[in-house]
Amino acid sequence: MTKNGITCKIDNLTVNLDPKRLEDNAINFVSHAHMDHLPKHGSGKVITSHETSMIANLRGVNILDSTHTIENFSMLDSGHILGAKGLFFEDIFYTGDISLRDRGFLRGSKIPKCKTLITECTFGKPEFIFPSIEEIVKYVNEIISDAYNRGKPVILLGYELGKAQLISHLFQHWDPLFYHDSIKRMNDLHIQLGVNLKNTVGHSEAESMGLLEKKPWVMITPNMSSKNAFILDMKKKYDAITIGFTGWAKSSRSFSSTDYTIPLSDHCDFNELMKLVKISGAEIIYTVHGFVDEFADELTKQGFYASSLQESSLDNFT
Repeated sequence: MTKNGITCKIDNLTVNLDPKRLEDNAINFVSHAHMDHLPKHGSGKVITSHETSMIANLRGVNILDSTHTIENFSMLDSGHILGAKGLFFEDIFYTGDISLRDRGFLRGSKIPKCKTLITECTFGKPEFIFPSIEEIVKYVNEIISDAYNRGKPVILLGYELGKAQLISHLFQHWDPLFYHDSIKRMNDLHIQLGVNLKNTVGHSEAESMGLLEKKPWVMITPNMSSKNAFILDMKKKYDAITIGFTGWAKSSRSFSSTDYTIPLSDHCDFNELMKLVKISGAEIIYTVHGFVDEFADELTKQGFYASSLQESSLDNFT
């Protein structure tokens, strides 16, 4: 681990995994387009997916993929968000952010056999076990149905990239359905990239047309607190019910201000993390991002050779 992120040196080859700054004379891998994984500066050879490049550009970060010009490096779907990839090279698999479960239009990741596994562990503690997608959809549909019966609109809150597109897909059968303007911008790009999402209007247009007066309705918005001016306005004008979606639903990081909080994540839960380690057959496991020490300790207790990633621990692999 370096100040620039994860750097792997193999003989004369340098590979930067989700670096903060792109470097010349190195291979730079960008796993997906969440802002904390996008490079802020620099130039150099980049491996990334076409979808990640397009989404990053929409978010103001210009990266071009050069996947077809780099041999012996394979990108594998990570199941996290659209375009998210893991990187397999030199018998090393770096997961990036990862999920094993199928969710809406997203397929769970298929884990390759490898000698060295570098895995995220955002939810790397046994307390984080998520319900099935089927259970979540059933429960949320019941909440929306009850709200509709009472004439109340419903706001579904999720991260602008990833969670918002998933809940747009899972609940697009509700009518009318509107998107917050920022979500519509991202959803329109996903539609352009082939994702099956309802093509509907943004909240500004819907309100200007008087469509929000005709209750009830469902709207997809980014994460916002109950004190956000937009949420306050929606509740005051339309008596809207809010449902927040987050893997932190049962922790101190949850949406404490939404009427309902649903444990839905684009990451592996604890059981899935254990499963991916076992499937990989890795001889060495490095944990990054999340409960790194806790998950490494749990793996060690179960007989794996594991440690949280420390500076220089990936140098000089042969």
